[in-house]
Amino acid sequence: MSETWTLLRLLRWTTGFFRDKGIDSPRLDAELLIAGVLDLDRVGIYLNYDRPLTAAELATIKPLVKRRGQREPLQYLLGHTEFWSLDFKVSPAVLIPRADSEILVEEALQKAADVGELLDIGTGSGAVALSFAHEKTNWQITGLDISPAALEVAVENAQRLALDDRSRFITGDLAQLPEKTFDLVVSNPPYISAAEYRELMPEVRDHEPELALLAAEDGLACYRQLAAQAQKILKPGGWLLLEIGYQQEQAVTQLLAAAGLTEIYCRQDYAGNPRVVSGRCSA
Repeated sequence: MSETWTLLRLLRWTTGFFRDKGIDSPRLDAELLIAGVLDLDRVGIYLNYDRPLTAAELATIKPLVKRRGQREPLQYLLGHTEFWSLDFKVSPAVLIPRADSEILVEEALQKAADVGELLDIGTGSGAVALSFAHEKTNWQITGLDISPAALEVAVENAQRLALDDRSRFITGDLAQLPEKTFDLVVSNPPYISAAEYRELMPEVRDHEPELALLAAEDGLACYRQLAAQAQKILKPGGWLLLEIGYQQEQAVTQLLAAAGLTEIYCRQDYAGNPRVVSGRCSA
């Protein structure tokens, strides 16, 4: 006679398996993975502890548990993640949106007038641009990315959030910026140096797109390109907002100052780390 696997038994086993594999939050990851497959929330798991799992459910969950044990990100396994209290599709084609990047959205919203246009350089899943558009209903947004596969995800997210009428996503890199100007330009560019890249967690280093993470010149190459073009892509009085690594505040601030931007400052995240450097085009 086959063993009966209840939700509680599976949760305990999966938590132990994840712990043995060195996952930082084994219980939470086990809850989220199981809940995602069974279309429950975490409370639903606790309310159904004694529920037996079907053979089909176990067959679906088992390979996902194995892949998470191999340090594949949970968000890729589930196919979506939350950002700005919105649900975004994610895939290995895009960087997983982090809560720290919500600071970039907050800063953009503080700078935004009632009507305007925003350019998001390196848009990936579109999380930053679409979160901004969700709040600012009279703004048009443009997302730029070098990866066509990433842009497919961004377009799908715009459709899922009913924002496709106010957004467009185009292929290009820092040498192919749109030939127009914008009220706001935001970017979370690649900023990890080669030395830092080797030390990243396996979930990031081995699974997230290197193109969205690794930058030359000690992680500052993209900032140099962005600063050099800032005056060309900003309207008079427009703002450039850049997410940075925790050791890059001084270098990026100097780059924006050398490019002629004014009112330069750095916004910290809620852990007290430098997170977003901003500068303004002269009116």
